Amino acid sequence: MIPGGGQPNMQQLLKQAQKMQQDLAAAQQELAETEIEGSAGGGLVTATVTGAGELRGLVIDPKAVDPEDTETLADLVVAAVHNATASAQELQQSKLGPLAQGLGGIPGLPF
Repeated sequence: MIPGGGQPNMQQLLKQAQKMQQDLAAAQQELAETEIEGSAGGGLVTATVTGAGELRGLVIDPKAVDPEDTETLADLVVAAVHNATASAQELQQSKLGPLAQGLGGIPGLPF
């Protein structure tokens, strides 16, 4: 509801929407450039992902490599990637959540 019952200023709403769009693009760029690590097995396997969730690196300590037990290594890799991705999702929520809520306040936008 507009205070005073008047019509919304469309130019002001458009400027506000453009500013939020720019803020969202900047936050997405920052997420794409931010690297987050996750690990498993007490650091035997470390995965690095971007804030956008892209896997960038995987480090496996030689102590984790047992030719007789590749299943454990695979489990450690999956756990490290999962750990890093969960942290990336938390970062996404903290960066993008407030912007998405702000967009919800603009009439006519489907958020």
